[in-house]
Amino acid sequence: MTVQSGLAYSPYAYEMHEDPYPVYARLRAEAPLYRNDEFDFWALSRHADVLAAFRNVDVFSNAHGVSLDPSAFSPEAHRTMSFLALDPPRHTRLRSLVNKSFTPSKVGAMDETIRSITLEHLLPAIERGECDLITDVAGKIPMDVISEMVGVPRQDRAELRRLADLVVHREDGLFDVPEAGMEAALTLVGYYQEMVDDRRRHPREDLTSALLAAEIDGDRLSDDEVIGVLFLMVVAGNETTTKLLGNAWYWAGQNPDQQRKPFDDPSRVGDWVEETLRYDGSSQLLVRVTREDLTYYGKSVPAGSRVLLLIGAANRDGEVFPEADRYDLDRDTTKMVSFGSGRHFCMGAPLARLEARIVLGEFVDRVARYEIDPAGTERVHSSNVRGFATLPARLEVR
Repeated sequence: MTVQSGLAYSPYAYEMHEDPYPVYARLRAEAPLYRNDEFDFWALSRHADVLAAFRNVDVFSNAHGVSLDPSAFSPEAHRTMSFLALDPPRHTRLRSLVNKSFTPSKVGAMDETIRSITLEHLLPAIERGECDLITDVAGKIPMDVISEMVGVPRQDRAELRRLADLVVHREDGLFDVPEAGMEAALTLVGYYQEMVDDRRRHPREDLTSALLAAEIDGDRLSDDEVIGVLFLMVVAGNETTTKLLGNAWYWAGQNPDQQRKPFDDPSRVGDWVEETLRYDGSSQLLVRVTREDLTYYGKSVPAGSRVLLLIGAANRDGEVFPEADRYDLDRDTTKMVSFGSGRHFCMGAPLARLEARIVLGEFVDRVARYEIDPAGTERVHSSNVRGFATLPARLEVR
């Protein structure tokens, strides 16, 4: 690994999963273009550079996917990452077709369904007075919401949650998807293939059927493309929303003055969601590949290079967010890059925000205060996603 000014950065390091932000601060200050020889990537950490790269789709390509993992970084990444791993014009075509079935208005119509699923998992936890906010609540709701949308039967949902967890988990010292994760991915693809086959024969009122029926000027999605969209929703939509909820609970718990704001005034729940997205978002980085030679800070980045866009570092850039390391629900978060920018702005952003607002809103309506047990917290180990695997808490009911 190339070490610059005594600075070493790897998204696989467990210490980065625990707290990457001191390293991010050094990257922005000392090595805004960072080179890692061991894993063959460059990294951009300043807000201006990350935002510009997101918007420059002609130079920064998605065609090999968005993950550094060897098995995921591939020209075939679109098979599981759908339009997230495509460039225009293929990206434009696929996203347009998917968007016909996943518009903000259709997501908004999920409000009561999300609320019902939330209360199904939240109320038993509140009645007990203590729970694990991840395994009992946040780890269940997003996957159940997605399953409800796409038409997964209730009896299959727990198993699909287990498989999704295996896909994103990374073991210490292993720099790729572990064997269990590979097997889980294949099982998920097989499951969704059976769903697609069934909906071809017997369409229903669900997203899978809508994706199969989506058409623009006679163009339709293939079975493989529909399966790719479903897999993307499981891995990107489920995991990131689960981690967003956990991070919101954790950081409000660590900052009692900020916790009081939404608990005293439930209309501030939206601010709680947005500041968590900025301060400690689920998605920490995305990979791009350069289409041409570039120069940053006097250094050359050759065409064909892998560049990590460090979302977590950009969202803590003091040039854009004053006192960026302070968790503050009163701040302006509009310039955060948590969902990317430009043509690849996250299509799932409205759903993630809606879910988080509903879950946290129902939580503050029923809980007067809560305390996280620091001894029982455990983080997820992933090169891309940041959050908790366990978050035990004691709840005081209103």
